[in-house]
Amino acid sequence: MLPILAFGDAIGNNAIAIDAVLRENGYDTDIYAQIIDRRLSGVGAHSVTEYTDDKDTLILYHLSTGETLNDTVRGFRAHIAVIYHNITPGHFFMEYDPGALARCNRGLRSAKRLSERAEFAVADSAYNRECLREMGYNCPIDVVPILIAFSDYDKEPDGDLIRRFSDDGYVNIVFTGRLAPNKKQEDLIAAFYEYHENINSRSRLILVGHGNDGAYERALKAYAARLGLSDVIFTGQVPFSQILAYYRIADVFLCLSEHEGFCVPVVEAMYFDIPIIAYDSTAVGDTLGGAGILLPDKDPKVVAEAVDMVVSDEKLRNKMISNGRERLEEF
Repeated sequence: MLPILAFGDAIGNNAIAIDAVLRENGYDTDIYAQIIDRRLSGVGAHSVTEYTDDKDTLILYHLSTGETLNDTVRGFRAHIAVIYHNITPGHFFMEYDPGALARCNRGLRSAKRLSERAEFAVADSAYNRECLREMGYNCPIDVVPILIAFSDYDKEPDGDLIRRFSDDGYVNIVFTGRLAPNKKQEDLIAAFYEYHENINSRSRLILVGHGNDGAYERALKAYAARLGLSDVIFTGQVPFSQILAYYRIADVFLCLSEHEGFCVPVVEAMYFDIPIIAYDSTAVGDTLGGAGILLPDKDPKVVAEAVDMVVSDEKLRNKMISNGRERLEEF
């Protein structure tokens, strides 16, 4: 059970993957959500309004937002297990999105209330386990990484896009993830400016993800324009074939996010043999697991030098790719 079953969303994909594993092992299971993306009609999910409460049922509740379902679930008679994907602290949205700020704060409050009912919990990172403990979850908590359907990544990428950005002598620095203040795309732009202006002008920063043309997205585009950076590409929401293409043309995956409960794109980058440079915050280091360069500092000059080192040193690059493959096996 989860508030939103969204297309292409890591949490929705995780719910679908868990449902499939349970079915394969003979369990009677269904997916319930308040909102179901019409593109996922084939998975057989039901509206929460169709759920019939039963004290002999176990609800695996995916907790990640501030929707009213958090408190609705608390009132059910069923056994409750929480699968915690993290709720972003509201302060990240203070300047850009009052609605998101309110939802996050509401979510954290309701998550604390839900601790009274949780008989056990699953956290998809050690960081998330600590967050649950801080919110008063005294039940047993296991750390289980998000289940990822890796076979999806073997689908056909957008060939035209690959041809457009390949073999032109440019270094492609890529980050994937929605445009959101906690992901700190402005720090990516600042670091790219340093790299582009002082190290390698034949480079581009590709920000793969949508921001619904909100205040944060507009601020990012204005920032890039003020810096005179024409080589920052905002893809907006793109089809999966284009996401696959951007991974295939990436020379470096750069993540400077300040709040992640797991960070699936880091694992995706490993799958595509992309060297990873990431800022050490929240769950990012847990997920990276030593497979890339973990930076304690986001100074643009430090980040730019790290990018240059990865691009220029073939031995280092190959070692990072090898480490990524080894880490990937653990997922």
